[in-house]
Amino acid sequence: MPNMRVGIIGTRGIPNYYGGFEQFAANISVYLVNKGHEVYVYNSSNHPYKEAEWKGVRLIYKPDPEKRIGTFGMFIYDLNCILDAKKRDFDVILQLGYTSSSIWGWLMPENSVVVTNMDGLEWKRTKYNFGVRKFLKFAESLAVKWSDYLVADSKGIREYLKKTYRVGAEFIPYGAKVFNSPDASFLKELDLVPFNYNMLVARLEPENNTSLILEGVVKAKKCDSPFLVIGNWKTKYGKYLKRKFSSDKIKFLGGIYDLEKLNNLRYYSNIYFHGHSVGGTNPSLLEAMACRSFICAHDNPFNRGVLGTDSYYFSSYAEVIYLLENVQKKSESRIIKNNVRKVNEYYSWEKINAQYENFMENCLTLVKG
Repeated sequence: MPNMRVGIIGTRGIPNYYGGFEQFAANISVYLVNKGHEVYVYNSSNHPYKEAEWKGVRLIYKPDPEKRIGTFGMFIYDLNCILDAKKRDFDVILQLGYTSSSIWGWLMPENSVVVTNMDGLEWKRTKYNFGVRKFLKFAESLAVKWSDYLVADSKGIREYLKKTYRVGAEFIPYGAKVFNSPDASFLKELDLVPFNYNMLVARLEPENNTSLILEGVVKAKKCDSPFLVIGNWKTKYGKYLKRKFSSDKIKFLGGIYDLEKLNNLRYYSNIYFHGHSVGGTNPSLLEAMACRSFICAHDNPFNRGVLGTDSYYFSSYAEVIYLLENVQKKSESRIIKNNVRKVNEYYSWEKINAQYENFMENCLTLVKG
């Protein structure tokens, strides 16, 4: 099949300075370029990287007023991206998420195949009030309506889409790369001793159970190890957590986007707590597995669907206390090896990217012949 002309929308842009979809966009776009495809990624005008290309991927910067006017600015940014895409004659538009873009779905170019990664169940997120959650449910239905094909990054999301909207979705999980170059020297900057601290990496939001985990940390009398909270705390909820759990042993480090530093922190941690409870195959969970972290996860179907029996689980702060006081990474080599094996077998970026390439090519063939 001839090489594709692909436009990627729905992120703040690449290289990644923000989160999971940005990291995915960086990986898939570079992979597709190396396979000979012509790839464009839309970047927010607020993005710190300002060059026209990155690793062969062409970048299109569009005005993003979010910093000036707040959340509604995301909708304007998405509109700007979609209006520009109408002029570009893309074969495929890969849309990552739908939260602020699906209301503009009717404006998508008719001559492009629109493939949408449906992300998690955004309307279930407790950080949103009733009105916002109702809108997100509506936005989800619009994404289904205006997309030509759907991708679900967990089997649970695929089943949900089938049951709720009677539509099919291609199951393609998120990816990760096994971390094989640990270097403990960075830990000295933070006054940390290898395997003598615990941590979490998350957006500081209620559904990620950060408060529950930290409640256990402060009440664990038999564990004095430092606890790292990695995620932007300069939000309303983040500031609340920082005030509530002010403690000598809890270190709020903010967001860390240097992947080498972040991977080393994961690798040399004792317990890695994963509190996410909404969504599909969570990127930070796979990355922790790939870094040989000893994972203790919130007990829910999404986490169990990935980790199976290769994790300890918690659903209360009392269980967090028990884990902090009674389990150690050095005794859990079997489950750590099992999780690395899963990354290699099911979640390697090479395999995930190839699945996306094949799926987009098949979608294009079905539509255009």
